[in-house]
Amino acid sequence: MNPVQITFKELEPSPALRDRIEDECHKLEQFAPDIVSCHVTVSRTEARHHKGNRFLVHIRITLPGAELNSGHATGPDHSHEDAFVATRDSFRAMRRQLEDYERRRRGKVKRHEAPSLASIHDLDQGNASGLLMTDDGREILFHENSMVNAHIRDAQVGDRVRFVEVPGEDGPRASTVHLLTRKRRHQPGQH
Repeated sequence: MNPVQITFKELEPSPALRDRIEDECHKLEQFAPDIVSCHVTVSRTEARHHKGNRFLVHIRITLPGAELNSGHATGPDHSHEDAFVATRDSFRAMRRQLEDYERRRRGKVKRHEAPSLASIHDLDQGNASGLLMTDDGREILFHENSMVNAHIRDAQVGDRVRFVEVPGEDGPRASTVHLLTRKRRHQPGQH
C-alpha cells in the first residue's frame, strides 16, 4: 500500500492519533492485500466548540477496480467526543466492508460446475474405480473415494449417477458421484 494519507480538518494534528490511524490502515491489508491507497480524514462535527463536539473519521480505500468509503456517523451518545473511539468505530465499519467486498470478489472468481448425468459403463472392483458414460457420449473415470452416497460394491453397470467433472492428470475425472438409480438386481428365487 502507498503511504497512508491523513488529513486533520479544522483541528490540530495529533501524533498519537496519526500513529493509530496508520496502524489501523495497515491492519486492513490482512483483509484485502491489494489495497492501493488509504486516505483518512478526521474532523469535528462542529468546529466552534471545544467540548461536546463529536469527531467524524472518514476512510476511503482504493482497490483495483473499486473504492470503499466509511464515515462512521455520530450517534446520539457522546462516545465520538473521543477521536480514538470514532477512529475505532470507523475502521470496524471499513473492515466489515472489506470482508464483504472480498467475499463478493471471491464469489465471482470461484465457479461451481453444474452436476452432470451419466450411467456407469464399466466397473473395476479390484481397483475401486470405474468408467462413466455421459449422456453426450464421453467416458469419464471415477474412483470409489469420489462416491458420496454409496460404495463401489453397491454399484452396477447401467446405474445412473450425478457427478461433477473435474480435470485430472489423464483427462477428465468424476468428482462427487451420487448414485441415483440402480438397475433391478436379480434376486435368487425370482424369475
